[in-house]
Amino acid sequence: MEVKFLLKGDGEMFAIYRCLIILLVSSAVSSSVLQAQELDWAAKMFEKQKVDFGVVARAAETKYPLKLKNIYQEDVHISNVRTTCGCSAASPSKTLIKSAEEAYIEIQMDTEKFMRRKDSNVVITFDAPTFAEVRIPITAYIRTDVVISPGAAKFGAVPKGEENVKTLDIAYAGRSDWNIKEVKSPRDYLTAEAVEVSRDENGGLANYKLKVTLKENAPAGLIREQVMLITDDANSPQVPVLVEAKVESAYTVTPEIVSLGTIKAGEEKSFRLVVKGRKPFALESVKCESKYDGLTAEISETERTVHVVPVILKAPANPGSVEDQLLIAIVGEKEPIKVRMYGEITQ
Repeated sequence: MEVKFLLKGDGEMFAIYRCLIILLVSSAVSSSVLQAQELDWAAKMFEKQKVDFGVVARAAETKYPLKLKNIYQEDVHISNVRTTCGCSAASPSKTLIKSAEEAYIEIQMDTEKFMRRKDSNVVITFDAPTFAEVRIPITAYIRTDVVISPGAAKFGAVPKGEENVKTLDIAYAGRSDWNIKEVKSPRDYLTAEAVEVSRDENGGLANYKLKVTLKENAPAGLIREQVMLITDDANSPQVPVLVEAKVESAYTVTPEIVSLGTIKAGEEKSFRLVVKGRKPFALESVKCESKYDGLTAEISETERTVHVVPVILKAPANPGSVEDQLLIAIVGEKEPIKVRMYGEITQ
């Protein structure tokens, strides 16, 4: 009776109650939206939200490095990585990811034990800066009529400037007139050719040799590409073949990325660079690509296979982010070695 009296007899009080109810509801809705946004913070770091391997041959090595980048100021920590199906596996390249750093979740499908369409999820759990869980769907269709042995063209570590060749066996069981028409490569430093070596038309069997060549002009660093077999199969004309190599330059630098962390404006930060070569060499200079002159390095002109270089950087006077590259010039080499450097300058 009291409520009815207030609603009917006191319009001002009713208006106050009505505003309070609206505020409470709005606050609850805003809180829910905020929580959803906060839980979504981890997903924003990933380059994609789904991994589709497409149609692949049986026994083919099927990998994908799913990239994520820490876009926040705080460190990010991965506490667990798992998959929801035995047909897949995943592991992180590292678990602690500092601000602006990148990492990879290596995803792989088992194409030997499993066949036809397979769907799974990779679940990445974070416990810092706050708890979050990201679920990435992964899928593949594993053919039963095409088998690749070995499952990928793996060159391993190869010196830069040298040509290398790998040969794989391609076996087909199905149509008597099935053919590989051509092989396409995504890079000019990678070529591939398929040659038929035998055929049993009555049994619908065909065997090919796939010759994959990594040419002299392959760039230094990790190479992970796919050459594509183009067949006359109307339903699934393309069959990807994984190619992996680590092309090693004549020189390497440790660390590959210099993290300055947080330093105050005008203060000095010291660190060391270790430069290694396959044969003795001399250093010419170490400087910033931006022409910043607040960096000094002690270099030796004596030829040796390993140089340990003490470096001192005086932080700029103005606060802000530091994104630069160190240029390490080597006597007799046209191009310097580049090392990424980043940090945060505060007052």
